[in-house]
Amino acid sequence: MTQITLHNSRTRRKEALAPIDPADVRMYVCGPTVYDRAHLGNARPVVVFDVLFRLLRHVYGAGHVTYVRNLTDVDDKINARARALQEGGDGRDLNAIIRTLTDETIGFYHADMKELGALRPTHEPRATDYIPQMVAMIEGLVAKGHAYAAEGHVLFAVDSWRAGYGKLSGRAVEDMVAGARVEVAPYKRNPMDFVLWKPSGPDEPGWDSPWGRGRPGWHIECSAMSHALLGESFDIHGGGIDLMFPHHENEIAQSCCAHPEGDFARVWLHNEMVQVDGKKMSKSLGNFFTVRDLLDQGWPGEVIRFVMLQTHYRKPMDWTEAEAERARKTLEGWYRLTEGVPAASLPSPQVIGALAEDLNTPAALAALHDLATPETAEALKASVAFLGLGCAETSDWYPRPRVSLETSGHYGVRAPGTLPEDLVNALGSTAARFLDLYADAKAKKDFTRVDALKARLKSLGVETAISRRDGKPCVELTAHRALSEGEAVQLRHEAEGEALK
Repeated sequence: MTQITLHNSRTRRKEALAPIDPADVRMYVCGPTVYDRAHLGNARPVVVFDVLFRLLRHVYGAGHVTYVRNLTDVDDKINARARALQEGGDGRDLNAIIRTLTDETIGFYHADMKELGALRPTHEPRATDYIPQMVAMIEGLVAKGHAYAAEGHVLFAVDSWRAGYGKLSGRAVEDMVAGARVEVAPYKRNPMDFVLWKPSGPDEPGWDSPWGRGRPGWHIECSAMSHALLGESFDIHGGGIDLMFPHHENEIAQSCCAHPEGDFARVWLHNEMVQVDGKKMSKSLGNFFTVRDLLDQGWPGEVIRFVMLQTHYRKPMDWTEAEAERARKTLEGWYRLTEGVPAASLPSPQVIGALAEDLNTPAALAALHDLATPETAEALKASVAFLGLGCAETSDWYPRPRVSLETSGHYGVRAPGTLPEDLVNALGSTAARFLDLYADAKAKKDFTRVDALKARLKSLGVETAISRRDGKPCVELTAHRALSEGEAVQLRHEAEGEALK
């Protein structure tokens, strides 16, 4: 069995993955707050942990991996967006607007992530479906002295778990208090105490609780959902580096205090941030892109994914149009080489080996470049698909290379710029000679030589279609893979020689 090694943010070193139960490898990844379209930064953890999900399924079996990614559908940002819609003329009550907004945004999210080749997780819990579990966890924390009620709020008492708080992010509580820049609520015992439950206004989403009508704090959501679906101990917890503090730090504190018999997450993985043209992505700089923005600009989802995979997940990723264009050309080349070729039953061991070493996707892509030969086209096709990068047969953006001919001696190239010049010349010459041969065969009522040339073309991955257009014979040749220079020259010579017999 392949040994997977991952960089554990908690221990700050690479460790061999040793699942608690190899028959059920469990992973939790923080998902989106569903109030707007996913931007490029939101998409990076989706792609990173989709690759890990695929690798775990490959190593342990598809039925032996449980992947949970939550959907935060109760949050102050959602309320603010709904109020803005209400002020803009939506006459419905706030809760009705919120439900429509969150349902619509989840639909957008699924559609956009599908374009990026991401598999759906095993479970995608909505926070609002787990309110009872959150209330029960908060009640337990209060009973154990780890949380307290104050002015309608319930807060986690950081001092009750001072020995463990800050270990993930490497921050000392004293330093965090000294560096705090936010206004501290007067009801907090310690400035670092964080909200588990907060009161809701009359028109806001709210649920009954021992502390009054209210809604959960953000951090408790993930702790309650991961416990409900994965138990008190599971293998991997992932998310963006921006979540390490305070979100993940707070998750650890409340989960370990609520369920001290468990380990919570044993391995923590964090992906780095996304930049655009070397700068931090921000609306003020005009370089803020949603995934849908890029798709609407004409960048295929496979190309966006390819650009992301070119950078190791623990390094900042830079989106540039130049990189995207290079990615597009690379994928087109791989699609040409593998179109019509059956995929191998398994991805290349070199690709799996690269991913098993802390998800080294740049090394995995390098292995794909090495496989880009006619002799290893089947392995290339399987490995490209395994990385979620699609294939020629399913990617509607891929321009199939075609040479079409209306009259003998005249041909045009469809999708110009997608064919190497030697292939254009070879197929163009072959198409012209093919029509001469076809006309001679019709006159003699003997298609032996035509059939022989068609068979030869098929062996090289070139399909032949003969029809009539405007009363004239027309032949269309479609190349399903790139021909080598030698094959192109040989094909042209064979066609010319066959036509002269």
